[in-house]
Amino acid sequence: MFSYIPKQEHSPTTAKVWLLALLCTVWLGTGLTGHDPWQPDDAYSFGLIYHILQSGDWLIPTLAGERHLEHPPLFYMTAAFFARLFSPLLDLHDGARLASGFYTAFTLLFTGLAGRELFGSGRGWTAVIILIGCLGMLVRSHELITDLALLTGCAMMLYGYALGRRHKFLSGVFIGSGVGIGFMSKGLIAPVLFVLISVVLLLFHTWRSRSFFTSLAVALLLALPWLIVWPVLLYQHSPELFMEWFWTHNVGRWLDYIQTGHFARPFYYLKMLPWFAWPALPLAAWKVWEERKRALHEAEFQLLLVSFFVMLLALSAVPSARDVYALPMLLPLVLLATAALPTLRRGAANALDWFGIMTFGLFAILMWWGWAGLLQDNHAKITRWLKSYQPGFEPVFHATSFWIAFAFTVLWLFLVWRVGRSMRRAVLNWAGGITLVWVLAMTIWLPWLNNAKSYRTMVASLRQSLPMDYGCIASLHVGGTQRAMMQYMGNIFTYAHMQPDCDLLLVQGENARKLVEAEKTWVKVWEGTRRGSKSEQFCLYQRAGFVPPRRGPYS
Repeated sequence: MFSYIPKQEHSPTTAKVWLLALLCTVWLGTGLTGHDPWQPDDAYSFGLIYHILQSGDWLIPTLAGERHLEHPPLFYMTAAFFARLFSPLLDLHDGARLASGFYTAFTLLFTGLAGRELFGSGRGWTAVIILIGCLGMLVRSHELITDLALLTGCAMMLYGYALGRRHKFLSGVFIGSGVGIGFMSKGLIAPVLFVLISVVLLLFHTWRSRSFFTSLAVALLLALPWLIVWPVLLYQHSPELFMEWFWTHNVGRWLDYIQTGHFARPFYYLKMLPWFAWPALPLAAWKVWEERKRALHEAEFQLLLVSFFVMLLALSAVPSARDVYALPMLLPLVLLATAALPTLRRGAANALDWFGIMTFGLFAILMWWGWAGLLQDNHAKITRWLKSYQPGFEPVFHATSFWIAFAFTVLWLFLVWRVGRSMRRAVLNWAGGITLVWVLAMTIWLPWLNNAKSYRTMVASLRQSLPMDYGCIASLHVGGTQRAMMQYMGNIFTYAHMQPDCDLLLVQGENARKLVEAEKTWVKVWEGTRRGSKSEQFCLYQRAGFVPPRRGPYS
């Protein structure tokens, strides 16, 4: 099926393999632990995970007492397992975030295997290095988001398609498992991608073979248990909740979006991919242009181009558009970029190499300079800007973080100096530079970032302001994520709606505050906000003259 014969490229030596493995490990492991759940996605997902840890109920994703049926629970279950497994050593949120590393590691593995299968020996590591160098992967791959499990499923699917020529049965196993993992993590998008990619590939004569049909049949059989078990259990538990998941959050929402025709951002992904998929996108575009006369006649290019455009069109038809949804599109772009390196002109490779070195070198200098300025409290412009962004932040020198950051800075300089001349040098230096910036952000800059993105300080302030005796706490316009963080960090339970015995009311936002104060029956007892946000303003009110029927459970 695959007839592409790449330019001869030697596989990495054992020493280089260890170096590449170390780079991937540092990139992947840094930032998974050591900080609180961050707003918005990290905190939202952990709220759902915390419910599983507290109740043991994995069937229905629940956030602060409210059902959230947008996605099936596989990722949340995996994160809850890791949180429980490592709970003696790590905080629950840190342990849960290891699930992100778990799925991302498998994404790297299957992307590397697909690169080797499509373009020959030695290309697996190249594909992995390009993927970790993509700007869109850096932050998102270290967050608690279900999209990482979907990305793993898509990587397995692509590897399964690529494997079809040599192992039709294993091809079906990986395709079907990828579809199932994607479905149990993000819902119907993975099965839709599978159907569309398979149908479009069958339009090409290269793919209309008995072995490919066998692979698809095996894939369907392997995917069926994933596609059936959870929906059936959900339906048996509550037909109403099943319809809410299937129709309200999936099919019906999409049909309403298509029928209305109000496509607010139809070109969103085309606009954001140039930075999100850098440097894979320009390399992939170069390869497609170079092979333009035969790209549609070669099976490997057919697979990658079809996969990319199917993902682009399918995701563009989804009612909401966000950068995180574009993660699956990185996979075919990365694999196309992998094929581009051996034929990339030396001048272009050198330009990319020096651009990466200069860019990340400058970023590293600014990060060290800004960090030192905060510690010394000097009057540099960057220091004044950082202090104005977080007025209450008090920097503290942490020796361990400093020496880790310093050691990796030296290692990066050594990497830039010692990497041999090859076409792989440009993407390797780029991946090393982006890893350096990430290490600096997650060591010397972590306290500053955590101070801005965490709810811990705000929750502690609210906890201290609670009356000794109260009935319960209702909320108005307070998001489920914020309510979940209050429960986790301060053991403060709030109701989403007013209850008869609630004499405390927590509100979020200026409009809600004006609405409550207009009633003249509430007295404000506390006001606060997350330090890094000027828009998340919270106020706590107590009903005037209300005698609580019981002692507050959190006093």
